[in-house]
Amino acid sequence: MPESDERDLPPLGAQDYSETQDWPSYFGAVLGKGPRATLTTALDSFTREGVADGLAVDVAAGEGRDTLELLQRGWRVVATDFHAEAFTHLWPRVPESQKQLLTALQVSFEETHIPPCDLVNASYAFPFCEPRHFGGLWDRVVAAIRPGGRLAGQFFGKEDSWAALPGRTHHDRDEIMQLLEGFQIEMMEVEEADDTPDVRNPKHWQLFHVVAKKL
Repeated sequence: MPESDERDLPPLGAQDYSETQDWPSYFGAVLGKGPRATLTTALDSFTREGVADGLAVDVAAGEGRDTLELLQRGWRVVATDFHAEAFTHLWPRVPESQKQLLTALQVSFEETHIPPCDLVNASYAFPFCEPRHFGGLWDRVVAAIRPGGRLAGQFFGKEDSWAALPGRTHHDRDEIMQLLEGFQIEMMEVEEADDTPDVRNPKHWQLFHVVAKKL
């Protein structure tokens, strides 16, 4: 592409980096953003129940926006990610008084061990687990969450544009409902939208934002 045409395109952003799984660039693009609404919804539910802290596993924690929120609220956190760059962004932003609450593990989805816990947070993580590894990961997630504990995160629908990309795991509503058998669904918001033209690579989004409590 001629250089002049390249300059006329919208700048690359976090969405473009996640599409190509350029995670180091993605971490830099989203650095400083606040926690996801699914996580804060789950934490607020715990607070209403009188649960002030616990053990959370933040799967594919990335640069750490959700981990930081958990730590700030007094939770102990096991944060996992496959990329060491994630933790170079995370650790410097953890206050010294909270560092003893955090365990950071560089590990792939298929090797992720999830200890018994009160919360599994998987913000935008599941779609990037290859289908051949998803079943095992999901079984470990379900087994690890204690009764009364919660799952918070996102699933990508089969109508989402990225469902056509190799190595992605997408689900329709019926499949998600089957996965969540044994849970009380406290939040399931469906987001379906098309990008505006100011995005470098516009796509159709179909996301399921989920918070569920284990029975």
